[in-house]
Amino acid sequence: MQRLIALLIMVIPGIAGVVGIKLMRDVLFGIHYGFGALWLQFAAGLILFVCGLSFVAGFVFYRDRKRNKVQTRFQKK
Repeated sequence: MQRLIALLIMVIPGIAGVVGIKLMRDVLFGIHYGFGALWLQFAAGLILFVCGLSFVAGFVFYRDRKRNKVQTRFQKK
């Protein structure tokens, strides 16, 4: 059960990142969704992508740091 919860915690930000990439890509092709302007759609996609990517990267970094698999400058003091 705990592994399923952990998987869901990792999948939700990943999906947000994918949706962000899709929104930014659709701006390049001129496809509108429920946003008022294309720049607003691009900004929303960029925010979703950056938040999703930073969450996943932070989780991987925290896990690797806990297992001492990072460089010495990133290890806990």
